[in-house]
Amino acid sequence: MNQYETVFILTPVLSDEQMKETVAKFKKILTDKGAEIVNEETWGLKKMAYAIEKKSTGFYCLLEFKAEPSVINTLETGYRRDEKVIRFMTVKLDKYAAQYAEKRRNKLSKKEEA
Repeated sequence: MNQYETVFILTPVLSDEQMKETVAKFKKILTDKGAEIVNEETWGLKKMAYAIEKKSTGFYCLLEFKAEPSVINTLETGYRRDEKVIRFMTVKLDKYAAQYAEKRRNKLSKKEEA
């Protein structure tokens, strides 16, 4: 199993509840295909560098997971079919990126505890 990281931007017109439902839907797609979710972060509503579909902000979400390569096609097809998703990017993490991601998670968890 490889480790992946996916970031997707949801349209800013969603309510908080709709945003959480959409994130849960993509997590379910992953878990149904046998992926193990390592980390989930919701970065919230952020301003984008340039307008996409005449929208200048969006809800940013990050999912880190371990899965077989075939799962990526299913996940990205789900992104393309969902009109709430403005942009997405999925990246396979090499061993150095995976180590960095783990350091970052540990750093974030220490901040939350304090």
